[in-house]
Amino acid sequence: MRIPCIHIWGLLLTAGLLFSAGCTESSKRPTAADGALSYMISADQLASRLGLQKSFSDGRHIELTNSTNRVLIFTHPGGNVYVNGQNIGLAGACRREDGTYYFAELLVPRIRGYLNAQTPVKPVYTPSSPSPSYSGRTVVIDAGHGGKDPGAISYLGYPEKEVNLKVAQKVAWRLKSKGIRVIMTRNNDTFIELNDRAEIANREGADLFVSIHHDSNHNRTRRGYTLYIAPNASETSRRAGRFIEKALSGTGLSSNGMRTNDYRVLMRTQGPAVLVECGYLSNPSEAAILYDGDFQNRIANAIVQGILQAL
Repeated sequence: MRIPCIHIWGLLLTAGLLFSAGCTESSKRPTAADGALSYMISADQLASRLGLQKSFSDGRHIELTNSTNRVLIFTHPGGNVYVNGQNIGLAGACRREDGTYYFAELLVPRIRGYLNAQTPVKPVYTPSSPSPSYSGRTVVIDAGHGGKDPGAISYLGYPEKEVNLKVAQKVAWRLKSKGIRVIMTRNNDTFIELNDRAEIANREGADLFVSIHHDSNHNRTRRGYTLYIAPNASETSRRAGRFIEKALSGTGLSSNGMRTNDYRVLMRTQGPAVLVECGYLSNPSEAAILYDGDFQNRIANAIVQGILQAL
């Protein structure tokens, strides 16, 4: 039996076989005769059906929001959908026609199942009241790489040193607001030797040294955050690593657990020390979400929560 083309597209979409595609571009306006496009809706229509508004679009991702929800849809090949920070899977088939993005209509029920109703999205860290006193505590925040050392280059082309610094600054600001004495090994795009980073913590008698990095691998499917401590780490270091690892689970990123490694900044720091790999810049979807300022805030909040619990 000869099956009409439009039905074949519908079957493929229903089976999820088109959900590995990225956004393609065409110069002609979409019509029902285009087959797949008859099963696709514009970003504005998608937002309307979900009770959201399209608040941002930069060609790499589209943001849909209301007072209690935030949806990020990444348009590059293999791009994912994040609902309130949770990765719900691939965005799937995507077309760009005359500056308008079109997505598979099946995204509507997929996204709707993860939306919050009336309760506002809770931040990863909510300060208790009254807050415990952290007076006299010193934390050294180390933004990995810098200056002549860019670190890993992300799938989207930006250097690791840039996002390391952004997250580190967000962590430092939040810790300072708690009355903690915070020292950053670098607060701009400068190069600091590894031994000098550890020496700063030793000289200042830091209660905790936290080095912030982002991972990379030739396998672009690798994803998630990882906590590292030295092989001979103290119980205080292990405790801090466990707290931070657990807190980061609330960001929506997957966890690779806590591991040991003889990184120089961990081996040469005399006090408690941990190194955080916040996610994989080599993974297309994580490279995009890790560059997002709001998502960096979620990561910073989680790291701060873990630090405060450790102190």
